Amino acid sequence: MQMSFAAARQHMIESQIRTNKVLDERLIEAMSELPREAFVPEALRSRAYVDDDLALGQGRHLIEPMVIARLLQAADVRATDNVLVVAAGTGYTAALLAKLASSVVAVEAERSLGDQAIAALARLGIANIVWQTSNPAEGAAKQAPYDVILVDGAVEEVPQALLEQLSEGGRLVTVRRDERLGHAILLQKDRGNVAARVLFDANVPLLAVFAKPQTFTF
Repeated sequence: MQMSFAAARQHMIESQIRTNKVLDERLIEAMSELPREAFVPEALRSRAYVDDDLALGQGRHLIEPMVIARLLQAADVRATDNVLVVAAGTGYTAALLAKLASSVVAVEAERSLGDQAIAALARLGIANIVWQTSNPAEGAAKQAPYDVILVDGAVEEVPQALLEQLSEGGRLVTVRRDERLGHAILLQKDRGNVAARVLFDANVPLLAVFAKPQTFTF
């Protein structure tokens, strides 16, 4: 079974990652090494490398590999960076970032998902991630500022609390959705101001905690 997972992982790299403008060799190496199947429910492990979002339960998803790869490449993660992963789910993206950055803080509200993540990270010997069970929309101010923040799912709006936790020159990447469309975006802080840039189209499932408050009209 391990051989088939290794072959599936390499096929993912060649057919989904390299063919979609991902050129960062550090990132490609990390994705080539990290067993994505370790971060999905056992019943879904045979589908761990498909080019689709995978349901993790609790209304949450593991984002398709191509979208995660392009977001991480846009974030320009450096070996000295302090990184925050918001709504970290079962920990796959946090584990990738642990291979690319110096330190990672992962915030997840769903304890059952966090338990899966902590177990997977322990099995793989990944030790430079601090896992925090709390509201993702609040980030993790104690360990701020962050050079990179990744929201691991789609948002309708990015909370000000996360922008305030970016370092000068810091980058935040996520997918922003309106009623029908989704776009991967890069937000970067420059002299205290945050500018946004659209990267590519991406229809990633919305994270409920990042939905806009409902408004009512009479």
